[in-house]
Amino acid sequence: MQMDQEALLRAAAEFLGRRPNATQDEIAEAAGVSRATLHRHFAGRRALLDAVDALAVREMRQALDDVRLTEGPAADALRRLLAASQPVSPFLALLYSQSQEYDSDEPGAAWAEIDEALMALFRRGQEAGEFRTDLSPAWFSDALFSVVAGAAWSVKVGRAAARDYPAMITGLMLDGVLR
Repeated sequence: MQMDQEALLRAAAEFLGRRPNATQDEIAEAAGVSRATLHRHFAGRRALLDAVDALAVREMRQALDDVRLTEGPAADALRRLLAASQPVSPFLALLYSQSQEYDSDEPGAAWAEIDEALMALFRRGQEAGEFRTDLSPAWFSDALFSVVAGAAWSVKVGRAAARDYPAMITGLMLDGVLR
């Protein structure tokens, strides 16, 4: 089967999301390619995870651009962001479950830039009186990533329907668990 690199990456990431400790042979089989083809695209597990990270960064940056975080009330911008996060959520769930130590500062710097954009949104919401001020913008950003990853996992294992994703995470992020 002929497969472009991004499709191969998505298939591998999808499988790794279910089986994070899978071997390269198992990943290749699940993606429908030979181990040699997988290795031609990604020279080992580290390269594969780095490529997943790079794709997740690109998609998260695109989501941030698409939702116009600085426009309108912060709560509305957050709602738009949470809905737009669904396509990247499986990658975040995988990356969140992996303990990755990078030799390069590039992935860390990219995620730090994304994190800063999120913290700016939460600071703006706090300054406007929309968001609570007893918790830090950094905690809100960490919680957002955790909730997105958790929702992706819940959908993946069948505990929640994909159609409920936006309402689940928006409700939890904006309303919490209080009745």
